[in-house]
Amino acid sequence: MQGVREFVAEIESLGRLRHKNLVNLQGWCKHKNDLLLIYDYIPSGSLDSLLYSRPRQSGAVLSWNVRFQIAKGAASGLLYLHEEWEKIVVHRDVKPSNVLIDDDMNPRLGDFGLARLYERGGSLSHTTVVVGTIGYMAPELTRRKSSTASDDVFAFGVLLLEIVSGRRPTDSGNFFLPDWVMELREILTAVDPRLGSCYDSIEAKVSLAVGLLCCHQRPESRPSMRMVLRYLNGDEDVPVIDDHWGYSDSSTSDLGSKF
Repeated sequence: MQGVREFVAEIESLGRLRHKNLVNLQGWCKHKNDLLLIYDYIPSGSLDSLLYSRPRQSGAVLSWNVRFQIAKGAASGLLYLHEEWEKIVVHRDVKPSNVLIDDDMNPRLGDFGLARLYERGGSLSHTTVVVGTIGYMAPELTRRKSSTASDDVFAFGVLLLEIVSGRRPTDSGNFFLPDWVMELREILTAVDPRLGSCYDSIEAKVSLAVGLLCCHQRPESRPSMRMVLRYLNGDEDVPVIDDHWGYSDSSTSDLGSKF
């Protein structure tokens, strides 16, 4: 039944959504226990494959300009879901494998199987199941029973740091990407070394600062996706962070020199 619920949620949300940075659902069918969805064909695959699989196979590394374009496009898609459609849509599973890349290297956010829809101005419905992917889930999800847009903002922050650094958010040890970026003495050290010097340092610094801001431990301190997009587009300066992002003093001792 969980699969059926996810299937119906995907049909209900994605079937009516239309945005250049979302994957369009063209059709579906259910035959006995098989649930099938028909999407637009996205030839370049997922962001996950472009960041990891293809460089290992062919040595081709995703350029900085394309990475920055993908980051802004994904932010635009989430802004549409949170603020611009008739209902509030919380995706709940933002990660590179759910960001598909079209022929023009534009990102399309897909896989709405875990999405929740809320009426604007209405109360949030409760859920007894914590869903998402380890490494992209906001820490407060274990303490409350409703999903909010700030959960997607946290996941986008991790995604943004991943796009810049070319590193997965977790590994087999205690590594967590936002913590690692926070603890670097020189923030640009986080940039994917495979890029060499072929990247815009200002855009990289802004992206890393916005990523950390989105990963704030306190949901109320995270920016909206509208503000995220304004920061990335250079329409507004990223605010000076004068607290600790909700982390301990030991992990923030050098923040002042970074930004």
